[in-house]
Amino acid sequence: MTPDPSLLLSVRELRTHFLLDEGLVVAVDGASFDVHAGRTLGIVGESGCGKSVTARSILGILDRPGKIAGGEVRFRRRANGNGEEEWVDLAKLAPDGAEMRKVRGGEIALVFQEPMSSFSPVHTVGAQLMEAIRIHRHASKTAARRIGIELLRQVGIPDPGGRIDAYSLQLSGGLRQRAMIATALAGNPRLLVADEPTTALDVTTQAQILDLLRNLQRRNGMAIMLITHDLGVIAEMADEVVVMYLGWVVESAPVDEIFYGAKHPYTRTLIKAIPSISAPPGEKLATIAGSVPHPGNRPTGCPFHPRCPSFIPGTCDRKVPNQTEVSPGHAVRCFLYGNTETTT
Repeated sequence: MTPDPSLLLSVRELRTHFLLDEGLVVAVDGASFDVHAGRTLGIVGESGCGKSVTARSILGILDRPGKIAGGEVRFRRRANGNGEEEWVDLAKLAPDGAEMRKVRGGEIALVFQEPMSSFSPVHTVGAQLMEAIRIHRHASKTAARRIGIELLRQVGIPDPGGRIDAYSLQLSGGLRQRAMIATALAGNPRLLVADEPTTALDVTTQAQILDLLRNLQRRNGMAIMLITHDLGVIAEMADEVVVMYLGWVVESAPVDEIFYGAKHPYTRTLIKAIPSISAPPGEKLATIAGSVPHPGNRPTGCPFHPRCPSFIPGTCDRKVPNQTEVSPGHAVRCFLYGNTETTT
């Protein structure tokens, strides 16, 4: 498919729709990005911008009545045990089919943003971890327990031999998140999708979880797709960054270019809102006027124009901007850097 041997996942023009009684909701609208082996792609944006729906679309776990309405999700998977690989379009696989189940959990794993609600409260953490191991590694029950204890040890859980029989409610927030990461690693995935992995954790535990992800990435060579609204986490973890707004990818670039050469007004405002230790005492943080519209009530033209400080009347509210490459690897979707004849 591509001469780039490091390319692991290629998403092109992904569209995800929810047909509700109230009308059609466009949750993801033409998202395109790449994930490379051994590297971290950060996906950032406010709540409601389509980040988690994008991840669920890739994994085929959309809530009903959601469906992929268009685009490609091409993934380089293991073809057999001999090290051979093949490209497959995940968007064309049946979500509950055998082929997708081999990829989901085995090749691409997901760390949910709230482990307390992700683990079953009536089964031990070990039972759920061992189930994943037996499915994806075809191990016996005895072997699965041994592997499970080792995974819990790898993610830094003390006394893994005892904690494997604990229920999720018996673990702290940080230990639950570590156990969730261990469960995600059960199939030895090539891509780990971490959806807000530090949500509701104190700052010390957040730092520990991020260090854990970095160490696991170095040890296993896996790619990470990190979904967050925290630009501080993005600065620390990501190699490349995708900025989403209302289902659009409005800007994508290497992490340094995002922080030191952001182009899109939305990206610039997000960065200005980061607290700075060098700011004068009492200075107010920058804010973005208004809030993210409901996906079922999208503005015409560029969806960011009602909140944009660089709004161009008669253009931004009537036409849809194309994606423009402003430098190698740096693309932005804004009329400040390109134009289109498409009207809405």
